[in-house]
Amino acid sequence: MRCSYKDDFVVDYSSGALQITKGEGVDLLVSASKIPAGWKAGLDSAVSSKSCHELRAAAKGVTESIERAFEIE
Repeated sequence: MRCSYKDDFVVDYSSGALQITKGEGVDLLVSASKIPAGWKAGLDSAVSSKSCHELRAAAKGVTESIERAFEIE
């Protein structure tokens, strides 16, 4: 499923991989095996519901989990 948003974000969740792009400055690809199970369930649910709103929310959750991995405790 691929969704484009007014703010130039594009979220594509196909074949289990997640790709997030925004213009020419952002291009993030997360392979299926690297997506946390909870967020994968959210992405799958969004596809089942055909909801771009849910897809973006789940994609944001994935990116936030990546960001947290870089935080220093």
